[in-house]
Amino acid sequence: MSSQATASDRRPRPRQLALALDHPESFAREDFLSGGSNEAALTLVESWPDWPSRTVALIGPEGSGKTHLATIWATAAGARVVSAKNIGALEIPAMLATGALVVEDAGPGMDERALFHLINLAREENAFVLLTARTPPLAWQIATPDVVSRLRAIPTGLLQAPDDAMLRGVMVKLAVDRQLVLDDGVVSYIAERIERSFAAARSAVIALDKEALRQGRPASRALAAELFRG
Repeated sequence: MSSQATASDRRPRPRQLALALDHPESFAREDFLSGGSNEAALTLVESWPDWPSRTVALIGPEGSGKTHLATIWATAAGARVVSAKNIGALEIPAMLATGALVVEDAGPGMDERALFHLINLAREENAFVLLTARTPPLAWQIATPDVVSRLRAIPTGLLQAPDDAMLRGVMVKLAVDRQLVLDDGVVSYIAERIERSFAAARSAVIALDKEALRQGRPASRALAAELFRG
């Protein structure tokens, strides 16, 4: 073998460019991981249409599964989905046109007048409203007494921090959504080194996937150790 060929063989392989590809998560009912941390919220959603009130709320931290549950319900109820920050700019009757509505990311700063009319009209029209939020309704810093009284009466389903089994299960699901294969050793290694939250699990899987693509390497425990050491 020539010295030129040998030198060429010793050149480092170019790193693969990690493309910003879209990896949509599956929000199908069969892909929702149920457990003690979200049992109350799942029970509330699946009890529809026999809800204790025309308006209910799912409360939990970022990435806890609120959107997944809301999507499951929206599919079953034929609900429209809107962002809480936009309800003041939309016609309330139009939002409830299908008889069911999801309002995502409710909380401080919402249009109080629009929220008041939305809750009232849902009751008058026998429509259903599902709110998702990171904090309970009474923590939304609402100033209007009539709105506060409406919020106090809203039943809530809580989604809490995941236990160890749930955290690992979520990581596996997120990896599958990204067509990423993670063995038990990798999942365990990461789970022991990240914050016990769904948001942290999501960030860890995304980071590992991107780094594996960038380096052109498998998502192994060795690669995980480079990212999550310490």
